[in-house]
Amino acid sequence: MDFAAVALLIAAGLAGGTIASLAGGAALITFPSLMAVGLTPVAAIATNIAALTPGSFTAALSDRSQLPPFDRGFVGLVFASVVGAGIGAVLLMLTPSRTFEILVPLLIGFATVLFAFGEQISNALRARSLAKHGREPEIKLTSIPMLLPVSVYGGYFAAGVGVLLVAVLQLATSGQYRPANATKNLVAALNGSVAMAVFAIDGSINWPAALSMMGGALIGSFIGARIARYAPKEIMRWVVTAIGVILTAVYAWRYWF
Repeated sequence: MDFAAVALLIAAGLAGGTIASLAGGAALITFPSLMAVGLTPVAAIATNIAALTPGSFTAALSDRSQLPPFDRGFVGLVFASVVGAGIGAVLLMLTPSRTFEILVPLLIGFATVLFAFGEQISNALRARSLAKHGREPEIKLTSIPMLLPVSVYGGYFAAGVGVLLVAVLQLATSGQYRPANATKNLVAALNGSVAMAVFAIDGSINWPAALSMMGGALIGSFIGARIARYAPKEIMRWVVTAIGVILTAVYAWRYWF
C-alpha cells in the first residue's frame, strides 16, 4: 500500500473508532474505506473485523464491573456466540465473490436499518418478553437460540451486529443498557477473535491495512469517549444512518446495474 492508502485507513479507523464510542456504526465507515483502497468485499470484511476487534476488547475491559457473573447461563451464551461467529466466518469464505458483491448493498442496508432503529428494536423485544413471561428476563441457556443467529451474522458481515447484540442482551440484563453494552463489547470481541482466526487461516486478512486501521480506531475510541460527554448522540446516530443510506445506494448502483 502507498502512503495515501495508509493515511486513508488511519483516518477511517480514527473516524470509525470515534463514531463507535459516540453512537456505534463504525463498520459503515471502515468497510467502504477498505474497499476504496482496492480490497475485494470479502477481504474488506475479514480485514475490517481484524481491525475493530481489539477496540471491542478495550471497551469491554474498561467497563468490566458491569459484566454479569460468569455462571452457567452466561458461559453457555458465550459458547453459542463463539460457535455462531465461527459458522458465519466459514460461510463467508464459502460464498463466491460475485454472490457476495450482490449481497453487499443488502447487508449494508440491513445494517443501516438496525443502526437507525436499534433502540426501538430493543424496546420492542423487551416489551414482548415482559408481556409473555410477566417478569424481567435474565441470562440463561434458553437465550441461546436468539444469540446464535446474531453471532452467525456477526461472523459473516459484522456491520450493525452491535445493535442486535444489545437488543438480545438487554433481554438478559433486565433492560439495563450499561450491563448489556458491556456484555455486547465482550461478546463482539470474542466473536471477532474467532472470525479473525478463520480469516487468518484462510489468508483473507490484509494485515498492513488491518494494522493501519486498528491504530486509528484505538485512538478514535479514546477521542470519542471524551466527545461523548458533550456531543448529542441522536445527531451522530442520524449522521451515520445517512451515510449508510448513501452507501447502500452507491453499492447497489455499482454491483446491481
